[in-house]
Amino acid sequence: MIVNDFIRLRQKDWERLQFLMDKHKGRNTLSAAEARELGMLYRAVTSDLALARRDYPNQRVTLFLNQLLTRAHSFIYQQDVSDFRQLVRYFTHTIPQTFRQTGLFTLAAFLLFVAPGLAGYQIAFANPDIAEPLGLVEVQETLAEQDIWTDIPVNQRPYASAFIMSNNIRIAILAFGGGVTFGLFSLYILAMNGLHIGAVLGLAAHYGMGWPLFNFIIPHGVIELSVIFIAGGAGLQLGWALLNPGLYSRRDALGIAARHVLPLVVASVLLLIVAGLIEGFVSPSDAPPTARALVAVGSGMLLYGYFGLAGRG
Repeated sequence: MIVNDFIRLRQKDWERLQFLMDKHKGRNTLSAAEARELGMLYRAVTSDLALARRDYPNQRVTLFLNQLLTRAHSFIYQQDVSDFRQLVRYFTHTIPQTFRQTGLFTLAAFLLFVAPGLAGYQIAFANPDIAEPLGLVEVQETLAEQDIWTDIPVNQRPYASAFIMSNNIRIAILAFGGGVTFGLFSLYILAMNGLHIGAVLGLAAHYGMGWPLFNFIIPHGVIELSVIFIAGGAGLQLGWALLNPGLYSRRDALGIAARHVLPLVVASVLLLIVAGLIEGFVSPSDAPPTARALVAVGSGMLLYGYFGLAGRG
């Protein structure tokens, strides 16, 4: 059978399946007859796709059926968000499982952040004049005066915490959303944030303020930096989907990748709220270094214990 005959023979069922899905967008209830028909059409299209992959692997009809079946699968197996158990499972299984499945992208984001960070530290420590091209002149002047900007008055800490949260969430969203530029903007966000943070630490070390700054950063730093890597890795995955869409169109590949990494974005926002609270209330407090280290170690163990162990089995 030539491909045109195959299309003519099966096209009505494909159009009918599309019609049923379009008719019931937004969870409009299917009638019993429509539900049965949708099930039969779904199974028929599955068979059509298997046949097309065997006989017409390089024809557009194969790509069309693949996209149609993907859409139908999402339509049929969409979750009922009113079920509290599904919500609990989302946090106990979906988020940590997604983290493990996308671990290579998170690792890539870590390396893209750390490499410029180490370079920024070394350059700023050896040559503090680098502060000017990096836009860190005010930071340099503050550190040169043996001062530090981390002493937040108690009555201002709630506002500082809210500001820190919103700023960090914005960076995480940019790192994730930058993936739609084939990953280039995500790469830029990771590299520039790494370079700036490394340069600030290098300047602090140069002026003998390294320990006060590190003492401030350590309680919230584990969560905050981890979220940058997670969000950046999610953005890199979007970029990879656009660069390597496989049998999908780039638009569909991007949509599939975005749905896949969305749990990581949700986790990033929630974690940054926690980090903002720590940075606004614990980091500028008079807590001794031991207590700060315990917060850092404890938060890191909880975070990576959750990501590494939850949802297994």
